[in-house]
Amino acid sequence: MTHSAHLPPGLDEAAHRCLVAGFAGTATVPDTLKRLIDRGLGGVILFTRNVRDAQQVRQLTDTLRALRPDLIVAIDNEGGGIGHLVGAGAPEVPGSYALGVADDPALTARCADALAGHLATLGITASYAPVADLQHHPRNPIVRTRSFGAEPALAARHLRTWIAATERRGVASCAKHFPGHGGTETDSHHDVAVDPRPYDELRADLEPFRAAVGAGVPMIMSAHVVFPALDPERPATLSRRILGDLLRHELDFDGVLVSDALEMKAIADRYGEAAGARIALAAGADQVIVAVPELETTLACRDAVLDALRSGVLAEERVREAAGRVRRLAERYAAPAGTVDGWDAGAGLEAARRAVRSRPVPPAVRGAHVVDLFPPPHPALNWGGEDLLTEVRALDPTATGTAVTGQPAEPAAVAEEILRASGAAPLVVATCDAGLHPWQEQLRAALLARRPDAVTVDTGLPEGGALCSYGRGRANLRAVAEVLAGA
Repeated sequence: MTHSAHLPPGLDEAAHRCLVAGFAGTATVPDTLKRLIDRGLGGVILFTRNVRDAQQVRQLTDTLRALRPDLIVAIDNEGGGIGHLVGAGAPEVPGSYALGVADDPALTARCADALAGHLATLGITASYAPVADLQHHPRNPIVRTRSFGAEPALAARHLRTWIAATERRGVASCAKHFPGHGGTETDSHHDVAVDPRPYDELRADLEPFRAAVGAGVPMIMSAHVVFPALDPERPATLSRRILGDLLRHELDFDGVLVSDALEMKAIADRYGEAAGARIALAAGADQVIVAVPELETTLACRDAVLDALRSGVLAEERVREAAGRVRRLAERYAAPAGTVDGWDAGAGLEAARRAVRSRPVPPAVRGAHVVDLFPPPHPALNWGGEDLLTEVRALDPTATGTAVTGQPAEPAAVAEEILRASGAAPLVVATCDAGLHPWQEQLRAALLARRPDAVTVDTGLPEGGALCSYGRGRANLRAVAEVLAGA
């Protein structure tokens, strides 16, 4: 146990303010977390593992705040397929890409308002959303339908309206992942991502972040991405040049700069979480997120920061400045609103329908056999609980189908089985980002070779299917199901 005796007054608390911790459990607060909160922990981040139902979440956030009223309670709440709060009755809102396709800022505001209103009822007052990344690399594995699109002005327009709507609810929003994760071919959850583009091309990616700063966004999250044109050495999260020169000085951001989770492999494998925490704070981050439920990792990060303060490797002024920003954020957002007005629960489905019907749609196919091919859910994003067949059958009980999640051992055998099962019924073949998952392309080709009349559906980015949902949130899949079932 590191002792804080040698630190100047208030510095131990300041160091704790710079941490956001994940934890396990739905009702009781672990003792280790209580001790961290006693010493000034800045915030906690909730995940699916902390959620059973709405009443339980509210009791948990009340319990946390009873320990310290200025604790920030946060969650990733982008809408779409990222559904940590499904069990707590979250409003169904499509991901940002569908909102960009519908391109109605007033509708985006209603969706953001629904998400933020729901958070306020749960006592969650900070949302790590919206995504400000531009989706312009076809092989990007992680941004995709979480982005408003590829066009900087479009993304900027929707970010401004999302941030304003969230702000009106007294919930802190967070534009992510600075300076943009959209130009990479690597998911930084798994490895170091590099964006090799020259500086003049990267400038377009900064436009949505500029708009967010202009709209008064209280938090910005950094990307674990290396941008050789900006800093040849370090990922943005650890780069003074990117966090300091670019974000603080050029974009003039004075809110809380929070790192993406330190246990993501881009940081953990190369630097280790503890060194990552120290370097990120030294580079200009105000808070670092340690999302894993094992609090030993959080303690190791905390101890590395305290040791670095003691040895002078990390400047005292830097940590006090960071803690000051976190305190200002807590003054504005830590206490949940007393009463929460209702929200438009139908906005999300309306937006999803507008996106699906933004292109000509094929005629209905009642009693179809629906084949839904999609990659396994992403562990960090809690993606993939929804499937198209369930949504179609809710509207057309005569429909049958097959869901294939992940690469089958024998695609040819699976195709034969599907063709046998479908018989003479109309066939629907849905893929999700087939360009990234060759097994989906192979299976679709095998089915279409025998059934050229099949209706094709894209449930990720558009790839030439007859229908596109622009995402795999329930609202997205329901809007496609309505077209297929003629509902």
